[in-house]
Amino acid sequence: MRISEKLDQILMKVQKPTRYMGGEVNSIVKDPSSVEIRFAFCFPDVYEIGMSHLGIKILYHLLNSLDYVSCERVFTPWPDMQEQMKLHGIPLFSLETKGKVSDFDFVGFTLQYEMCYTNILNMLDLAGIPLYSRDRGEGCPFVCAGGPCAYNCEPIADFLDFVMMGEGEEIICEVMEEYCRWKKSGAGRIDFLKRIAQIEGIYVPSFYDVSYHKDGTIAAVAPNQKEAKPVVRKRIISDLDHVFYPDKIVVPFGEVVFDRIMLEVFRGCIRGCRFCQAGYIYRPVREKSPDTLMQSAKCLIQNTGYEEISLSSLSTSDYTRLPELAERLTAETEKAKVSLSLPSLRIDNFSIGLMQQVQKVRKSGLTFAPEAGSQRLRDVINKGITEEDVTRSAELAFRGGWNHIKLYFMIGLPTETDKDVTAIADLARAVIRTYDNIPKSERAKNVNVTVSVSSFVPKAFTPFQWEKQDTPEELVRKQKLLQGAITDKRISLKWHESSVSNLEGVFSRGDRRLSAVLAAAYQKGCLFDSWDEYFQPALWEEAFAECGIDPAFYNRRKRSLEEILPWEHIDVGVSNEFFRRECQKAYEGKTTANCRAACAGCGANCFGGGVCYE
Repeated sequence: MRISEKLDQILMKVQKPTRYMGGEVNSIVKDPSSVEIRFAFCFPDVYEIGMSHLGIKILYHLLNSLDYVSCERVFTPWPDMQEQMKLHGIPLFSLETKGKVSDFDFVGFTLQYEMCYTNILNMLDLAGIPLYSRDRGEGCPFVCAGGPCAYNCEPIADFLDFVMMGEGEEIICEVMEEYCRWKKSGAGRIDFLKRIAQIEGIYVPSFYDVSYHKDGTIAAVAPNQKEAKPVVRKRIISDLDHVFYPDKIVVPFGEVVFDRIMLEVFRGCIRGCRFCQAGYIYRPVREKSPDTLMQSAKCLIQNTGYEEISLSSLSTSDYTRLPELAERLTAETEKAKVSLSLPSLRIDNFSIGLMQQVQKVRKSGLTFAPEAGSQRLRDVINKGITEEDVTRSAELAFRGGWNHIKLYFMIGLPTETDKDVTAIADLARAVIRTYDNIPKSERAKNVNVTVSVSSFVPKAFTPFQWEKQDTPEELVRKQKLLQGAITDKRISLKWHESSVSNLEGVFSRGDRRLSAVLAAAYQKGCLFDSWDEYFQPALWEEAFAECGIDPAFYNRRKRSLEEILPWEHIDVGVSNEFFRRECQKAYEGKTTANCRAACAGCGANCFGGGVCYE
């Protein structure tokens, strides 16, 4: 019995059958016998999370634009579906053709979040593919990965055949072309890996040996094949106006997290927030022109039927031609009864006029990210905003008719004191006072300020990559301290689970010895670790103990600035010398100007065609 026939028998027995049906508007189904390459694009989380991700939308349609490639989507089945699949002998399958994932040529994972790593092992297991790359023989799919976590993929290095570093639109096509040549040659599996290892941006973990000092720190990372580069440099797209961008996207049957058109306005970030990995790994800044964006918007509105467009970037208000774009988009969206949202706005250049212009169809809430409550700590992290910026923006919003503002903060930041923690409550109260000081006739009723607090996790390729992380107990203490400091009922407080952040901190800066821990934790039943109802810290503790690895080694010690880091052989274009300077400036409480104000010499101008500001 075919997989599709078996699915007919079980879909009504599981939650959200639309997760597994396929056949959505704008999905692409090709006859497997008509293509040379079958690529299973795997997102290691449930459908509604994966279908909200812009990267999968771009690369799915890009690969399918190649006549000789069929790209199909695969998501992690929810536990109830996994139970039914095992009961009925159904292996992991693709949505488009319901084909077995093990029959594909490539199984490609996007690495968006460290807490999805056990889901990767789960998906390989459900597909019947050996977990470790060393156990895969001729005829097995090549298991590859990309995405932000790929820049330090060492904790899952033993499970991956190769990794694509950087932006994928060019590199993935080069890999597909090389595969066709290799396939015709009749050579073995290792030969293909040697071929693609010579492509800039390709990292083959098995081609590198890692040695360690007695204290557990890394002594060296050295290539063991002549084709492997000593340093793997990321890939970027220089000209975003001429890079592939889909004119249609798959429209899900069921509701997903971000159910809208996402219009990517630029890549990179001019800011230098010292905690933010994305702000550094996506440098340099490259913008799309308003003409290109308008063309994409018109096609996507026509081809999807969506009622909302969101401008996508790390800091949308830093787009140099935003007023022009907003005016042109507003004229188009208002006519089509489509709303326009502007996430990722900076507090220090917030414009109520712009917000009122783009939210003519539907008014949404406003979100600002001060990140720290005190000015001292905001200077440490180089946030570049003041309390006056926050209250000014809040006043503009309240006078403009908004009555709900979200404020994002972090606790556990380097040099943080209890005074810095309670300053979060002080800043929220300052926002409430701003509301109270506005005459009732000039403001909306029933104000609410939501304070959302996450726990700081040191990340690779940031000035804080050497820092230690607060213990879960210390984070809980700070959460309770903040909770006690918030007494106004108009201020609500939300926070993230500290034990999850603790484990994220281990894997965000881990080395390949953690692969054994991941495998052990998965075998014990760890799955969907980013979901509170499935996270099992006790099982993780058992896995670390059985493997003889102390997680505190990775997140409880402050690392030497001279220590060889697990990602030392990866080049994102921003130098370690720059990160060291920024780390020192953080402890001195000194800020660094944004890239347009003055070049800080990070090194990102090494990429030809990248836009850096003098």
